Amino acid sequence: MVAGPLPAPSGPGKDRLRLWIRLLRASRTIEADLRERLKKDFNTTLPRFDVMAALYRAPEGMLMSDLSRFLLVSNGNVTGIVDRLVSEGLVARARRNGDRRTSMVRLTEDGVKSFGIIAAAHEGWIGELLGKVSEDDARRLTGMLTSFRSNWEGRE
Repeated sequence: MVAGPLPAPSGPGKDRLRLWIRLLRASRTIEADLRERLKKDFNTTLPRFDVMAALYRAPEGMLMSDLSRFLLVSNGNVTGIVDRLVSEGLVARARRNGDRRTSMVRLTEDGVKSFGIIAAAHEGWIGELLGKVSEDDARRLTGMLTSFRSNWEGRE
C-alpha cells in the first residue's frame, strides 16, 4: 500500500505546529549563516564562540562541569574545545583548590580581546539577519519565548 502525502495539520494544535516549523526554520537558517560567517571571517566555529561567550559572562571563571551544563553539551565535547582554546592562549585552566578532578576555566586577556572582536561582528550579523524585526516585536517575542521556556529548559 502506497501512502499519499500527509494531510495538512488541522485542529487546535495546527497553529502551534506551524509556529514550531517556523521557529525551527528560522533557527536553522540563522545558525547556518552564523557558522559560515564565523568560519570565513574569523576561522572559528560556533561551538568555540559559544564556549568563549559563556566564559566572557563569567570573568571569575567556571568549572568545566558548569560550562558543560550551561551549554547543554557533554563534558567531552567542551573539553576538546577548551583544550584548543588553551593551546591558543585564549583560555586558562587551573585546578580547583588542589582537586585534580575539577578544573576552572576562564578567558585570558587575549581571549577577552579576541572574543570582543568576534562578538561585535556577531551582534552586527544578528542585526542584519533580523533587521526587519522591530525592537518592539523583538522584545515581545523574547518575552513570549521566556514565558514558556521552563517547559523545556529543566523546569526553571
